[in-house]
Amino acid sequence: MKTIKYFMMAAVALMTAMSFSACSDDDESLSNMEKYQRAVDDTVKKQKKNDKVILLVAFGSTWQQAYDAFDNTVGEYKKKFPGYDVYLSFSSAICINRAAAGENTYKRSFYEPKYWLESFGRVQYHEIIVQSLQVIPGEEFSRVVNAMKDFGNNVNGDLDDTYMSQVTLKLGMPLMYTEDDATILASALDVNFSNYAAEGAMLFMGHGNPDEYDTYKANVRYDQLETALQTISPKYFVGTVDMKENFKVQVRKRMQDAGMTSGKVFCAPLMSIAGDHAHNDMAGNDDAWDMDTASFEENEDGEVEDTSWKRYFLRSGYEIDETDYTDGEEGLVHGLLEYTNILNIYIQHTKDAEVVDYYHSMYPEE
Repeated sequence: MKTIKYFMMAAVALMTAMSFSACSDDDESLSNMEKYQRAVDDTVKKQKKNDKVILLVAFGSTWQQAYDAFDNTVGEYKKKFPGYDVYLSFSSAICINRAAAGENTYKRSFYEPKYWLESFGRVQYHEIIVQSLQVIPGEEFSRVVNAMKDFGNNVNGDLDDTYMSQVTLKLGMPLMYTEDDATILASALDVNFSNYAAEGAMLFMGHGNPDEYDTYKANVRYDQLETALQTISPKYFVGTVDMKENFKVQVRKRMQDAGMTSGKVFCAPLMSIAGDHAHNDMAGNDDAWDMDTASFEENEDGEVEDTSWKRYFLRSGYEIDETDYTDGEEGLVHGLLEYTNILNIYIQHTKDAEVVDYYHSMYPEE
């Protein structure tokens, strides 16, 4: 259940010979990075209709449900921003490679933000908005920012300096960038989940970052969200799969402290899409229950590994309705982008995108 550190695999991913698009014999001499850039360049040249562009950046996934959510999000952005071209990027090299291999569904080609930004500079879009589809400004959001900084610094050294000094570069913030954002999200979640909270404990499973990767100290947003939700109903709780002292075990302890030692429990992913974490860590059937001792074994961080949230709370004496976790339009296994009112929060963040100045001339005055 432990989250793999994807950035450690990036170097390996770049060395993997993956075919993202049909290549001619002339392409054989190109590096993978050059092939990726060529594929993105071809896409942008063919699809460019406007002088302004929005790049949506997600961590990534290999699940069809997630692809459908991403495709719908791109479609909604095109409706809400008619003067902009809209593209989608993955920041995870592992998700990109697995998507190209067709893991879980048919093969799809996705690319890292740096390739898209380079292409935008080559065709000279006048305005570029990069919208983070992350929930908190954590480790993955830092990758988005770093890609924009590299672009602003013309890291490849091949973009026109005059253009770089004039292009408008904007950054759209994650769903819970500020504490106020957490309060806004709490109200939106209540609209979608109040019927569950009326019947039992409604738990949200976020991702979170380990302490050493808690970029911008963003884990606090989960605590702030739970506080905001509990002002609406004391039956709301927020935990994570990767934030120390806020695993499902700690969520259960907070429930017990609140007197909720039995009854119905509902779990929903607090992630932009429903992928591996939602289907496996939350709704899967992994179960490390020790039949001999009738208990779970906690690791050194106080988490029970190899057991889904669904199975953990079922084994802990709570009521779980399996039909809530089956595929289909009904139920709880849906990412946040699948809820119109929450997608609209992202869209508002794009409208409020802040101008960032990462430009440094290639020819600074001496």
